[in-house]
Amino acid sequence: MPFRRPSDGEHLPINTHRISRPLHIQSGGHLPKPLIKKLLKLYDYPHPLKPHVIIPGYDTSHARRTASLCRMVAKHLGYPANRIRLYEIACLLHDLGRAGLDQPLFGKIWSWAKTQGIPTRPREWRTMYPRTPYGQETEDFLLRYGKDLERQNIPLDTWTTAQIEMRLGFARRLRKHLREVKPLLKDMGIVWVPWMEQIMLYYYYPEKLRHAPRWVCQLAEILVACEQLEAYNNRQRGRDYYTRSRESLKQAFHYLHQLQSKGMVSEPVLLAIQQLMTRQSFIKVLTEARGKPFTQQDFRYIQNLQKDFMQCQS
Repeated sequence: MPFRRPSDGEHLPINTHRISRPLHIQSGGHLPKPLIKKLLKLYDYPHPLKPHVIIPGYDTSHARRTASLCRMVAKHLGYPANRIRLYEIACLLHDLGRAGLDQPLFGKIWSWAKTQGIPTRPREWRTMYPRTPYGQETEDFLLRYGKDLERQNIPLDTWTTAQIEMRLGFARRLRKHLREVKPLLKDMGIVWVPWMEQIMLYYYYPEKLRHAPRWVCQLAEILVACEQLEAYNNRQRGRDYYTRSRESLKQAFHYLHQLQSKGMVSEPVLLAIQQLMTRQSFIKVLTEARGKPFTQQDFRYIQNLQKDFMQCQS
């Protein structure tokens, strides 16, 4: 029977011996391309309001490029190959909580919310509305702003609720999707372990890693940094979400430094990324995201990054 999702309406050791052989038959430590393709297909989602319509995963190339950047940073920082393989899988699926993203509806909701100064992430919501029960940010959003959405001709149905949950209830939605796909992951020879989910939640829920081992926290930091670096260089997302006319490395690293100042990304992770910006393989991923080569201004910025790195080392 083909897999179909239902419509919308601690830390354990890594048992690498249980990973099936296909994950080990590869060169250069990369995941096999057929496996990557299968994992990215998990983002496809049957539309609950339109029978026989499948919503393709939005910008799955972003997930693929992010995972590639993360793998290079983790390798640079000395993580073992077996752990990096599981890490790359988690990074490939880091946006799984947004499977079913209806781009026009999602964009309309969150563009309106941004103009109204409404928080779009759980931790920001809890700062503005500290009395909201933990994990009930989606419900509180609908309670406070449901009538405003209706005035924007946005229907208050289960599909709208799903698009809101993709931001404010990301943990709940991610866990729902992971439950659905774990049998398929098992068939692919992948043993899912709890730390993989933890790193996927870090950007929205850093508090969930408060008691995690340091290496788990660092892998989570790498994912956040690389995901944002890719997004800031991603022409499609720049056009769809941010009305950018062009991408800039300077803006990307400005945001990474903001994440560092907030304690979301540590100095070793940021320095590793700065070092890797001289590697052709790293640059290739980011230029693919842009759809065009770096400018001379970008290359001058990379040179300045290396000067900053040398100063940090001296």
